[in-house]
Amino acid sequence: MHRIRLLLLALAGAFALSGCQYHVLSPQGWVGEQQRNLLVISTLLMLIVILPVLFMSVYFPLRYRAGREDKSDYDPSFEHSNKIEAVMWSIPILIVIALGYFTWVYTHRLDPYRPLDHLGAGAPVEVEAVALDWKWLFIYPEFGVASVNELAIPAGRPVNFRLSSATVMNTLSIPALGGMVYAMAGMETKLHLIADEEGTFPGRSAHYSGPGFSQMTFDTLAMDEDGFNAWIATLRAGDETLDRARYLALEAPTIDEPVRHFASVEEGLFDRITGMCVEEGKVCMGHMMMQDEMGGGGLEGIANAPAYSYDRQRAIDGFGTRIDLPDPDVAAFHEAFLNDPDAICGPGFAGTETRNNG
Repeated sequence: MHRIRLLLLALAGAFALSGCQYHVLSPQGWVGEQQRNLLVISTLLMLIVILPVLFMSVYFPLRYRAGREDKSDYDPSFEHSNKIEAVMWSIPILIVIALGYFTWVYTHRLDPYRPLDHLGAGAPVEVEAVALDWKWLFIYPEFGVASVNELAIPAGRPVNFRLSSATVMNTLSIPALGGMVYAMAGMETKLHLIADEEGTFPGRSAHYSGPGFSQMTFDTLAMDEDGFNAWIATLRAGDETLDRARYLALEAPTIDEPVRHFASVEEGLFDRITGMCVEEGKVCMGHMMMQDEMGGGGLEGIANAPAYSYDRQRAIDGFGTRIDLPDPDVAAFHEAFLNDPDAICGPGFAGTETRNNG
């Protein structure tokens, strides 16, 4: 009966794991292969310590238990062994040196900002990826098209990603191709990948970002050159344009967004997304930082505060629904501070500020 229970338990475990995908250990791209190799090397090096420790944690308590019959090997005068000391220190030191070496090599080899030109795999494809709530927007600046929740790339050619986010931090992850890099609002990060084989590889956000996170997924379609060119031609044959107004509508939080294609994209849209100035009247991030470096706008700039506000228009509740917050009364805040600088630290002012400005 006990054996039957163990067998049923093993079958249940196998059934539970049957839906798992092991893309990390079975990559389809050069970057993924290098990362898999580093993972395997690091694991084997650490097992050099872990396996003997597991063995000794069982062997020594049994071998030298108090109730054993033969105690002739007991030596109460034993204090030190140079051989044991040499083994206990030399093996960990060698393992740390090996781990440090491989980490240094692979850290430089797999720098996500490093182009894959050394592979000699042809001209790269440029893709501008934007993390939205809760979907992915992919813009192809060379072809003037874009797609939502679908990424098409030519197999055998590098892909140069420029990443940004419309709101919170996200992570672009395609496990079969390797690597993942954060996408952050107001910033641009980079990632370089390549698919060695044709196929469909799942991609997703690997950083929790709210109620729609679990459905923030997409398919990566790795095609041959003819298939990729046909995909681009299909998008160009459409009639939907991704301009600034259409982007702002697309930016609204949605869950389980279907695949969508755009036949044309407004020039410079990604730079405006990164600069957080897609909306009319908003100051771009670069100009904002330049103004801050020059001392800011001073009291005269209070009236221009809405041009620098970004997060308030994108506030959401726990269900992903937009929240309309009142415009902040910045002028009143500064006036109160000038009249009585200590007053803003009091509970009365804090309560008023919460009611007026959220």
